[in-house]
Amino acid sequence: MSHVPLPRPAGPLPACTCAATPLSPGGEPGGAAGRFGPTHALILLIAFLGLGCGLFLAGTELEGVLALLGGCGAIGAATLTAAGGGRRLMTVLVETAVRSGAGK
Repeated sequence: MSHVPLPRPAGPLPACTCAATPLSPGGEPGGAAGRFGPTHALILLIAFLGLGCGLFLAGTELEGVLALLGGCGAIGAATLTAAGGGRRLMTVLVETAVRSGAGK
């Protein structure tokens, strides 16, 4: 394997000019940067409808499409719950899923 030297700038690099994001006391970005809003929900709805329609038109059975979209929705809900700090809610959901899988 040959090691080709990469070109480097001759002088010092300029300082970063990106705007610093203000942080709240909890260390989270301020403003609406970390929030799940109606625009995000609309984008996900359109993506789910588009994916479902595309799979159905490609010849996938309706039960398969619904199972796939249901699984994606469950994973997305669990991710949003975990990211939002809803650990107690997530614990309840996981316990319910385990109990239903065990037949209790």
